[in-house]
Amino acid sequence: MNPHATLRPHPAALAVAGALAAAAVLWPQATQAALTENLTTSVVAMSLGNAVTADPPGIASIHFNPAGLARLSGDSESIHNFVASIRTSASFTPGPNFDIGGWRDDPLSNTSTGPVRQIMFVPGYGVPGWRLPAVAVPGVGMAWNKAGSPWTFATDSYMSQAMSLDRTTDPNDPGQYQGRKEQIQRLVYLSPSVGYKYSDTLRFGVAVPIAHAAFVVDTNMRFPNELLGVFGQLQKGWCPEDGGNIIDVLGFGVCGGGKDGMVSPFKKAANMRLEMTAPFDPTLNLGVLWEPNPRFALGVVYQGGSKTHYTGYYQFDTEPMLRNFVRGMNASLLGPIAGATLGFPSSIPATQKGNMSAIIPFPSHLQVGIKLRPINLVQLNVDASYARWSEWDALRFQFDQSIKLLEVARLYGIPDSGKLVIPRGYRSLVNFAYGLQLYPMDRLTLRFGFEPRKTSVPNDKIDLLAPLPNTKLLSAGLNFKVSKNMDISVTGSYMKGRYNVPANTDCNLNCSNFLNIIYNPYAGQNVNGDIHVRYVGFEINKRF
Repeated sequence: MNPHATLRPHPAALAVAGALAAAAVLWPQATQAALTENLTTSVVAMSLGNAVTADPPGIASIHFNPAGLARLSGDSESIHNFVASIRTSASFTPGPNFDIGGWRDDPLSNTSTGPVRQIMFVPGYGVPGWRLPAVAVPGVGMAWNKAGSPWTFATDSYMSQAMSLDRTTDPNDPGQYQGRKEQIQRLVYLSPSVGYKYSDTLRFGVAVPIAHAAFVVDTNMRFPNELLGVFGQLQKGWCPEDGGNIIDVLGFGVCGGGKDGMVSPFKKAANMRLEMTAPFDPTLNLGVLWEPNPRFALGVVYQGGSKTHYTGYYQFDTEPMLRNFVRGMNASLLGPIAGATLGFPSSIPATQKGNMSAIIPFPSHLQVGIKLRPINLVQLNVDASYARWSEWDALRFQFDQSIKLLEVARLYGIPDSGKLVIPRGYRSLVNFAYGLQLYPMDRLTLRFGFEPRKTSVPNDKIDLLAPLPNTKLLSAGLNFKVSKNMDISVTGSYMKGRYNVPANTDCNLNCSNFLNIIYNPYAGQNVNGDIHVRYVGFEINKRF
């Protein structure tokens, strides 16, 4: 390894059904856009706030700037591991004049979410079912360089993105309506790469990270919108407690579902579980590194995106409220006629499951960085990055059968109940990152990082499955040279952010519009929340 390497850093009942259909495909993708980029990728890069494009971190250059591979000499190995915990919370208070179609006593008012743990997804197996205080992910990288050759070949395994939540400790946790469990990850298991030393000052690199992408979402659902509330109040005034009403039987059957078919905007309506994977999803990283002298360097990396094709299964478990209402309507004289005219199902099954697929873009990413070392004891790294989350103009999902709840949603302009196209409207942003290295002695390097991370999810799109507002990442770490051929890096990082969403301002979370069919389980509530990510990592580098 050359001398530079020793410095390297590193989501009426007609509205209910329509809302359920939209929510079924909306949540996981909202979370995907808020994934914690680069938080679990490199121990050294984390210690420098991920500002390492102009000083790529050894074998981890594969991700951050593959041109950095051409700075390695000889054969080398990197063994790395991280432990990360994600904690997020939210509190709910009723907004001004809180009223959901005549209903005012929301049991979630003035409550807060409870304990959060992590789960994990094992490729080829799925979710083991463990509830973890944190997640540990090991990885191994290898690089090969023949003495005197300008070519360096390498591969590495690492987690490029991850989001993990488990809110099942308390069965009454109000967060259950936007994610009881969530595991979304992109695990690079193979990354054939090459760096080329064009000259002593100019290097190029190419990497092909091959990833296994997965997400699991398990959530309960409720639908507190105004139309549902008004309809529930109509039922209360029209329907006897025992459900018997001869006039109603000769009409549209709004009472035919009995007590269990009485609609409430605050009752649990269903549970949804999605599990999908993309086992083989390659992308392309291209990097350039220019180091005219030891005091200055300029690096550029382009991380290509992909149209990731997910496949997997879904399952909807519908509560008696919706099932009984639809059954009662179809048991009346005029209800089936009205239902057939509007294309409604004759029934909603207690459980409907099957296979599904989705095309979810993995956005491309451009990062530019500089390295400044004015004196031997101090080095400053500054990076600017741009991720194209605006590619998320729409997300497309295909089911293996007609979804009964989507048949009801035909009333709202969804003609094909076997697929959905959901517009998103996320933002592409420029973010900056800063890293500082100090060299108090030959064998010791101290590292510090600061990354003010602007979120791609606007405040009117945030929800509990994508609870990532603007955040600040603070990091510290060190590198110690154990011997000529081995060094150890250790890093600790902390990221935090807060959000405040006033009632009726975010139609992924708390809108109560009369005809709103986008999922808003906390309609009319002010929602205040935060997120905290704690990270500890270590890395051992060996040269042969």
